[in-house]
Amino acid sequence: MFESLDDQMKLDAQETSSPRERAIKWILTGIGAVLLFGGLYMGIRLLE
Repeated sequence: MFESLDDQMKLDAQETSSPRERAIKWILTGIGAVLLFGGLYMGIRLLE
């Protein structure tokens, strides 16, 4: 039926989330990463 666990996981992910939900998740992840690294960068700049 499934050749590997990876194939099963991909199929499960497609069934549980819509393309819109996945796009929102990636956008929020990107915003979070920018805030995290931007905050670290600003913190280091303030220490100088």
